[in-house]
Order: sequence, then C-alpha cells, then structure tokens
Amino acid sequence: MSDEHAGYSGADSGPNSDSRPIVYDLAPNCTVDDIETDSYYHAVVNGVVEYGIFVDISDSVSGLIHESNLSADYEVGDRLVVRLDDIRENGDIAFAEDTPDDYRTETVEHEPTITPISDLTVGETVTIEGTVAQIKQTGGPTVFRIADDSGIVAAAAFEEAGVRAFPTVELDDVVRMTGNVEDHEGSRQLEVDGLSLLDGEKADEVRARIEAALDERAAPEVVEPLVEWPAFEKLRDDLEDVAQLLRRTVLEGRPIRVRHHADGDGMCASVPVQLALERLITEVHDDPDAPRHLFKRLPSKAPFYEMEDVTRDLNFALEGRARHGQKLPFLLMLDNGSTEEDVPAYENLAHYDVPIAVVDHHHPDPEAVDSLLDAHVNPYLHDEDYRITTGMMCVELARMIHPDVTDELRHVPAVAGLSDRSKAEVMDDYIALAEAEGYDREDLLDIGEALDYAAHWLRYNDGASIVNDVLNVGCDDRARHEELVEFLSTRAERDVERQLEAAEPHLEHERLDSGANLYRIDLDMWAHRFTYPAPGKTTGKLHDRKVTETGEPVITIGYGPDFAVLRSDGVRLDIPRMVAELNEEVVGGGVSGGGHLVVGSIKFVSGMREEVIDSLVEKMAEADIDEELSTTA
Repeated sequence: MSDEHAGYSGADSGPNSDSRPIVYDLAPNCTVDDIETDSYYHAVVNGVVEYGIFVDISDSVSGLIHESNLSADYEVGDRLVVRLDDIRENGDIAFAEDTPDDYRTETVEHEPTITPISDLTVGETVTIEGTVAQIKQTGGPTVFRIADDSGIVAAAAFEEAGVRAFPTVELDDVVRMTGNVEDHEGSRQLEVDGLSLLDGEKADEVRARIEAALDERAAPEVVEPLVEWPAFEKLRDDLEDVAQLLRRTVLEGRPIRVRHHADGDGMCASVPVQLALERLITEVHDDPDAPRHLFKRLPSKAPFYEMEDVTRDLNFALEGRARHGQKLPFLLMLDNGSTEEDVPAYENLAHYDVPIAVVDHHHPDPEAVDSLLDAHVNPYLHDEDYRITTGMMCVELARMIHPDVTDELRHVPAVAGLSDRSKAEVMDDYIALAEAEGYDREDLLDIGEALDYAAHWLRYNDGASIVNDVLNVGCDDRARHEELVEFLSTRAERDVERQLEAAEPHLEHERLDSGANLYRIDLDMWAHRFTYPAPGKTTGKLHDRKVTETGEPVITIGYGPDFAVLRSDGVRLDIPRMVAELNEEVVGGGVSGGGHLVVGSIKFVSGMREEVIDSLVEKMAEADIDEELSTTA
C-alpha cells in the first residue's frame, strides 16, 4: 500500500499527531495493490486446516497464517488482527497473528488502476472512469457509452433481460466501471461487473482531466489551403473554431445534425463535412456502425431554417434521447442559417440548449442571429462576399476535421464555384486543381447540373448514396460516377429546354432608366409546375439566356402568387437591403427573403403581389450599373 491510496496516511508526524500503531480495515473491493508488508489488518477467518488458518482481509485478498504464527485456536467467522508477513512470487500471501498494543483503525478505500479507454485490450479485466455519453436499453443488457480523456467505449451491464441496469445513472454522470473487455462484432466492449457513481471532488477531478484532454484532442488539424487566396485566409480562424467544436462534439459522443441548402453549393458543402465527420466518428467509437446513429444530413425545405424543419429535427432528437439514451444533437447549418428568418427556429432550439454553428455565404443578419449561435462563419463578416462559396469553405473545414479526406475533395471547390456562379479570382486555380484530378470544366458543370437535378427529385431526403456518387465523394466506382452524371445532366438539360421553350415567349421586357434590361415573367401562368427546373432554376436559366443574347446588364424577375426570384448581371442590386426596405415601405405586404447582391428571392402576401413587384422594379431602376458584377465583362 502506498501513500497514493485513499485512507492511507503513512507515518504520523508533528507534535500533535497520533503515534499509536495503525490497523487497516480494507474496503471489500480492495486488492493486493492496496496492501504492504509489515502492516496490520483486520481479518476474518474463512477456513481452518491442520497447518493453520486462512483469513480474508477483503473480498479478494486472502492468505494463510501458519500454525507456528498462531497463539490461539480459531473457527470460521472469528475476527482477529494480522500482520502481513510476505507476498510470494506465486501470489500466495502469508500473515501472522499479531495485535499491537493500543492501536487505532483506519479505513482504506480501494483506488484501482484506471485504464484509459484507448488502451483497452480484449481479454483484460479493467477499471475505467469517464462520463456517460449514452444510455441505451436493449432487449437484453443496458448499454452505456462511456467517454474519458482518451476515447469512447460501449459498456454492457446486465440486470435482467430488458431491465435497466444501474437505474440511478444518468447522462453526463461521472462513473467508475469495472469489467472484462470483450470483442463485440469487431469492436471492443466492456462487460460490466460493477459500477459506482463518483461525486464531489473526485468527480470534479475526473471532469477536469477529461475537459483538458478534450480541448487538446479536439484541436483542428493543421492543413495547407488547397489554393493560395488572401481573401479566404480571413475566414480561416473562424473555420478552425468550427472544426474544433465539431471534433469535440464527436469526442464527447454527442450526435450531429446537418441542415443545408438543397442546391449544388449546399451539397458541395455538406457532403465533404459528412465524409470527414463519419470517418472521425468511426475512429473515435471504434465502431463502423457508429456514424449511422450519430450523424444525419438533411436539405432544408427553404433557403432558411423554417419552423417545419426545426420541429421535425427537435422531435427526432427528443425521440433519440428517449429511445436510445442519446444527448441532444449539435446542429450545423450549411449554406443557409445567417438571416433573421432563421431566428424563430433557433429560439425554439434554445429552450433545449442545442448548440448551433453556421457556415454560410449569404448576406447575414449578425445582430439577429449571433446571440443564438455558438459559431458563425460568413465572408460578409470579414468584408468579403458571396464569391467565397460555402462549398469552398467546407472543403477546408472537412480537411481540418480529418485531413485524410483531402484526395477525394480536390475537385469539389470548383464544382461549388461553378454551381453558384462565383466570380472568385481563384476560380481558375480551383478548376486547374480539378483538372489535375481528371475533371475538365464541362465535367464540373455537368456535375453541378446533376446535383441540382438529383436534389430536385430527392425533394427533402438526403439521398446519401446517389449524391455521393454524383459528386464522387465517398464513391468507390469512378465509372459509375461518370455514367450517373452523364445520365442526370442530360436529363436535366432536356427538361430545362422544355421549360424554356414554354416560358421564354412570355417574358416581358423593358429598358430601365439606368440602361439595364429588365425581364419579368409570371411563372405560375407560363411555366410547367411541379417539375424540373423549379421556379428559381427556371428564372436563372432564362436570365442566363438573355445575358448571353444581349451582352448588356440584365435583371430578371420570375414570380408566382406569393414569391419572386431575382437575378441580375452587371447591376448592383443589394437584394438584402431591398427586401428590408420593401418590408417597411409596402404596408401589409409581408415581405421577407434575402440572398446576395445579385441573386435572391422574396416572399409576400399574394394579395399584395402587384404592389410588391412594382416597388421592387422601382428600386431596381435606381440600382447602379457595375461591370465588376457582369459575367460578360
């Protein structure tokens, strides 16, 4: 027994110390690690033989007192004081009957050797300490997931089939578990023999150790940017903060839920992050099935986080907590989530303390959302703009989470940039990076078109397998990727042509005072509905055609009963500002929406459509011509 063991004080010293001999009373779970030769112990006789008696000083520590060291006769159950004579190489323990005069008793609590979860070896009996990350009741055992400063492990405790073991244990409790490490379907699992709740200073000590280690382990990986771009470097610190939050979330065993814009850039953002997080989850949990339970990606139904989506997400999370004993998830918003329209949904999550991070490149309302977010990355917050797409940012974010994904992602920033019409000065560099991986510009455009087409028909499902194959991220068959892209992009092109043939003759044109061409169309009347392309895409395709035909500044409005989609080329519209002004000026219009300087959408009360569109056109007529925003410049 050494000074590090609880209850052992060593030799007394000082003028007021008690110098009487100590007889130790061992707790039942004490082991040979808690005893020392020449120390005294309270013992109980457990057996009588011709050559002496056997005694217990704890449940697992027993030994022999040889008859030559006995001064009296004893029977099973008798109590006495013994001195530890020897611990032999074969493990046998020899005691002597020896009661010191005027002794005092000290209790010794067992302090076992704690094995880090990362060091668990199948076949060993171990003790671990950590926090409870999940409690799942199965038809057989109760399965706890325990996280310490080195990893996470499943621990199965059996009370009775389908009956909760250790029912007083709750999520985030600090526990000490003992048991045998076994192989369970290719992963390590602790078969629990005993569990104790830690509290007070001991629990605080364990938590502090875990917190310090998690901060260190969660640090993002240091990666060189795929291309040199000073504008992007302004965002790097913010992206590293999000990477650290996400890595720590995985290390803690908390689920992650991703919501993203249902378009090419949104998928170029979310799929790389999904790939990186799923690989990290698999490694941390030592379980290839863990990502299925701890990660979920879904497109948003609108270009913001609306109440329908947050209600579904929250209900799913609460059901997961009730059925599977999971913590509530970390929410990651990608390519949306920066505007005042997101606030009601965020406020709903705030009631449950759900952490939220946003990576977006739409014009933000930081005053509205930042108090509700744990992290917010947006180029506008650093005096940059939408040309830095969310897909570009999230490829770097994914590499900070798990650098091994880099080789699968080199072409993705170019797809994101072309899909979102980025005018970034490094687009040629991104395209060159993709070309080195075997993708020319037409290939990249086709991938973007195929992503949009797939997203349209997937509606609001994640379409994980098909999206991965289209983007060729996490896809194991390049030939299948190429065939799928060719099929989907060809179908998309056919459907676009059909739509434009029907709609283009009904475009209304006027020349604004600024010299810009304004085109508008009632999509509800003059476009096919409920098919590809949707109103936003239809407006964009009509707009592109007119930009190419005229070679001049062009504004296009595609509208329906209660919405309008806006595109401009060579005109500085500042759509977010226009939306804010319309909401104030058109009384009863119920105007909302947002976007970039040159791309956006608004919603309004259908009965006020004429007033809203007329006011919108007046504002557009006052907008400045800006050749820097022209794709034909």
